[in-house]
Amino acid sequence: MQQIRASRLAEWLADSNRPQPLLLDVREPWEVALCQIPGSQHMPMHLVPVRCDELPSDRDIVVICHHGGRSMQVAMFLERKGLGPMHNLLGGVEGWAAEVDPGMNRY
Repeated sequence: MQQIRASRLAEWLADSNRPQPLLLDVREPWEVALCQIPGSQHMPMHLVPVRCDELPSDRDIVVICHHGGRSMQVAMFLERKGLGPMHNLLGGVEGWAAEVDPGMNRY
């Protein structure tokens, strides 16, 4: 698993010549209702073990949460399941708001 900063992820997403990662948001529904990174797929952390077969095994996955702790746990779990390459968004949506989208709602 690799750690990725929000600014590097934004560069990756803006690069049309690079295969795009799956953005997997593992926060709770109430958190996603407050803010989310555009294009992310929501799958609450507690559902990942029963729904991980829905995720691609041959595509980069960037796991996202509020600050990066839950997403790191999920990324390690998914990596052990053979998915990935796997990335954890350092700082989560809070880091995204600070580095990329200062207009994003924060909580």
